Amino acid sequence: MSKPIVAIVGRPNVGKSTLFNLLAGDKISIVKDTPGVTRDRIYAEVNWLDKDFTLIDTGGIEPDSQDIILSQMREQAQIAIDTADVILFITDVRQGLVDSDAKVADLLRRSRKPVLLVVNKVDNFNKFLPDVYEFYNLGIGEPIPISAASRLGIGDMLDEVVKHFPSNAKEEEEDDRPRIAIVGKPNVGKSSIINKLLGEERVIVSDIAGTTRDAIDTQIRHNKKDYVFIDTAGLRRKSKIKEELERYSIIRTVTAVERADIVLIVIDAIEGITEQDAKIAGIAHERGKGIVIVVNKWDAIEKNNKTTKEYEHEVRRVLSYMPYAQIMYVSALTGQRLPKLFDMIDVVIENQTLRIATGVLNEIMMEAVAMQQPPSDKGKRLRLYYITQVGIKPPTFVIFVNDKELMHFSYQRYLENKIREAFGFKGTSLKFFIRERKEKEK
Repeated sequence: MSKPIVAIVGRPNVGKSTLFNLLAGDKISIVKDTPGVTRDRIYAEVNWLDKDFTLIDTGGIEPDSQDIILSQMREQAQIAIDTADVILFITDVRQGLVDSDAKVADLLRRSRKPVLLVVNKVDNFNKFLPDVYEFYNLGIGEPIPISAASRLGIGDMLDEVVKHFPSNAKEEEEDDRPRIAIVGKPNVGKSSIINKLLGEERVIVSDIAGTTRDAIDTQIRHNKKDYVFIDTAGLRRKSKIKEELERYSIIRTVTAVERADIVLIVIDAIEGITEQDAKIAGIAHERGKGIVIVVNKWDAIEKNNKTTKEYEHEVRRVLSYMPYAQIMYVSALTGQRLPKLFDMIDVVIENQTLRIATGVLNEIMMEAVAMQQPPSDKGKRLRLYYITQVGIKPPTFVIFVNDKELMHFSYQRYLENKIREAFGFKGTSLKFFIRERKEKEK
């Protein structure tokens, strides 16, 4: 089930990033060795009252001239309207109500999405209350006073946010068609792949009802099975500013990945794997999705008997943090190996939803421990008591130990490799939670 998406919109200097950083807290679990992911923190995982959501900061370039600011804000608002379930419209009590606030409010009001009007920098509720009331004039509901800097009113704001989350979770769970997001840089052939798959299956494209997001969902039937493809390529907004465009496409990628079970990361064979590809792959990896690296335009590559090996070596080097990802070489132009995509998707889905009996897991763990002693520190050795699987998509395990400080990343990776040796788990990441259990609880 995909998490709701909450977007932050507002003029420059109203405190968007202060609020974003406050809500994101230290929970930005960006994989240490994922290249290029930490540079611009556009999105973060937030949890409130047992509800998880993805927070997106649409902000971006902040030029000085008033009309540029307005056009930028319209662009931001549009991103939020296209991708978010709930929009946080941030204003500033000290600057008061500004003309561009009213224009963006009109746009947001027409979007029919839940919009929460947040008035920031209210460090003293009694003193600023009359100024907060002024924002009623925007006509988008009751202003919520907060101070991101002083951490005031944040809980009340989040209570309102989670009230608006869609309740269609049930419908989505009953829909058991695999969802596949096709992501990658512009012009790597994402749409061509979908068109080719459609062409071969001769199915009528139906825009699936109820998708308000700007990714286009296409159902494709193959061997009597339905698959839903989420394509982010179809809508490329005209933006004068390259950086903003890249930011926009990353936000769209996050949204598509969020809704998918499996992510096909399309790479241009001629160009080779780039830093931006690694960044996109990092998003899917972090979200625990099934991953297939699709190297497109393979027909255009001069080959000898080493080509595939060398190419794979390079892809693996750049994506060293996800050795489980599957790699396929295809051509959307000639259709080479495209039907095989479905077989690969089926394998990855199977692995994403694989459940392993607790007894078997514990046998593997004990064997692993016997082969390689757990680490120790100052005479205290890590002891592993018990392992059990608690979830799927991705397969998630809990390991009970005597002291989680002693569980080094490298030993966890060693255990993961042992589990993979036994069960494969090709194409999916695995998640581990380490829990402490005192001797006497055992």
